[in-house]
Amino acid sequence: MENSVENPMEKSGISNLLIPDWPAPAGVHALVTTRAHGFSTGPWTSFNLASHVGDDAVAVSANRAQLRRSLPADPPWLTQVHGTLCVDAARVQSGIEADAGFTRRRSVVCGVLTADCLPVLLCNDNASVVSAVHAGWRGLADGVIEASVTAMQTPGEQLMAWLGPAIGPTAFEVGADVRDAFLAHDKQAAQAFTPIAADKWLCDIYLLARQRLQALNIRRITGADFCTVRDIDLFYSFRRDGITGRMASCIWLE
Repeated sequence: MENSVENPMEKSGISNLLIPDWPAPAGVHALVTTRAHGFSTGPWTSFNLASHVGDDAVAVSANRAQLRRSLPADPPWLTQVHGTLCVDAARVQSGIEADAGFTRRRSVVCGVLTADCLPVLLCNDNASVVSAVHAGWRGLADGVIEASVTAMQTPGEQLMAWLGPAIGPTAFEVGADVRDAFLAHDKQAAQAFTPIAADKWLCDIYLLARQRLQALNIRRITGADFCTVRDIDLFYSFRRDGITGRMASCIWLE
């Protein structure tokens, strides 16, 4: 499987981190964790960063401490509810119910947790604002990307996006409710659904995100070449495993 990082070990210096390969300006930093080289055991093996999935709290704390060594600060860990709220990461504490964060302050980290849902990282051309977005299908359909861009207060043509590890288009089987939710917003969304049975489709969440971004005049879109379900060694997948951990996608300004 091709990823948008040619050699994550070489680029990050740490074998459980992926560094996005995108044309972000100097001063914008980002990373995505994998499931490797952590302290968790069992179905959470081994670098689980979520405290709400049944994993041992001591192991989660150790994993977060390890991640912290690659960040300028701890992110405010969001309680993600598949909604559309984007909060100012410099003004909130961990536990707030939200599905995206943005910041204009240096060394403040925006982060989201995923295990099949799509993490979207955004930045502008002059490295003055960044955002991390948790885009599950429901939040994506309801407008979490649009809400995040609104919070950034930046024209789309001045923004770029990186689409991180998510369930791939050959693994994401959905019903009519998911397809209908997207087509109600834009009939062009039908391009992202391939019929496989009566009222069953394969869904390309990457294409759906691109459509939403392009509608906001965001044309520079990279990433989107992962599959959390297929790559069991790198990624957690709720669809594949049920009980499992979560990866973190983080972005900040230097």
